[in-house]
Amino acid sequence: MCVFTTFALIIKNMRIRYFLFVLFFFICLTFNAFTQVSIKDSAINATLIQAHYSYQFPGGDLGDRFGNNSSVGGGITYKFKKNWVLGAEASFIFGEKIKNEYSILSNIATKEGYIIDANGTYTEIRMFERGFQVGGTFGKIIPFFSHNPNSGLTITLGGGYIQHKIRIEDRNNATPQLKKDYLKGYDQLTDGFYVNGFLGYVYLGNNKLVSFYAGIEYNLAYTQSVRGYSFTTMEYDNKKRTDILTGVKIGWIIPLYQQAPAKYYYN
Repeated sequence: MCVFTTFALIIKNMRIRYFLFVLFFFICLTFNAFTQVSIKDSAINATLIQAHYSYQFPGGDLGDRFGNNSSVGGGITYKFKKNWVLGAEASFIFGEKIKNEYSILSNIATKEGYIIDANGTYTEIRMFERGFQVGGTFGKIIPFFSHNPNSGLTITLGGGYIQHKIRIEDRNNATPQLKKDYLKGYDQLTDGFYVNGFLGYVYLGNNKLVSFYAGIEYNLAYTQSVRGYSFTTMEYDNKKRTDILTGVKIGWIIPLYQQAPAKYYYN
C-alpha cells in the first residue's frame, strides 16, 4: 500500500482530507514561483505563505453563547500575474468569555452553584471557547496607492467548514458527572459551513521579510449541534443556527519567488 493511501486512511475526516489535498496542490504550485523576477517592475506569479491573527466579534446565535474571541492560523495563496489570488487557510479559534456560564452545569450543581467531585469536595470548573475553521479563498489585488504592481487593495470571497464548542476543564479531574460521554452533553459542540469576505490591503515588499496584509473580515456560518441532545436543557437540540464572526485581521506574508539580480552599470 502506498504512503499516500496509508496517510488517507489515518485521516478519516473527509473535510480534513480535502484541505490537505488543496494544500498539496498549492505546494506543487510553488515550483512555478522560483523564476527570476523584479517585483518593482511588473506583476508576478508568486506563492504566498501566510500567518495571521484576528480579533473577532460574534453575532447571531454565536453572540448569545460567546464573547469576543481571537483567531490564529496560517495559509498558502497563489498569486497569479494578473493579480488574481487563490488560497487555502486554517484558523484556531479561542476565547475566555462564556455567556450564561453558571447555567450550563446548573443541573449537577448545588443550590449555591458549586459542583461536588468524587472526593466530596468542591471542584473548580473553568470554561473556554474553542473552535477552528478550514476553507478556501478567491479574490483580486487592485494596485491602489501601492509602491509596486503586486500590492494594493484586496478583496476576497471564500468559504469552508467551521466547528466550535465550550471546553470544560475540571481542575481536580475527579468529577464523574463530567467524564467522557457525560461531558459531551454539556460542551455544545457545533459545526457547519461558512462563507466569508475580506476587504483590506496587501503589501508585498521588495524585501521579502517586509510583506503583510491587514483588513476587515466577515464570516457567516450555518451550523447545527453535533451532539443532538443537551444535558443543560434536558432536551433534543437540532435547531438550525446562524453564527456570525466579524473581525480585524492582520497577517505576515513570506512570498516565494526568486528575485532578479541587481543591475550594475559601468562607465
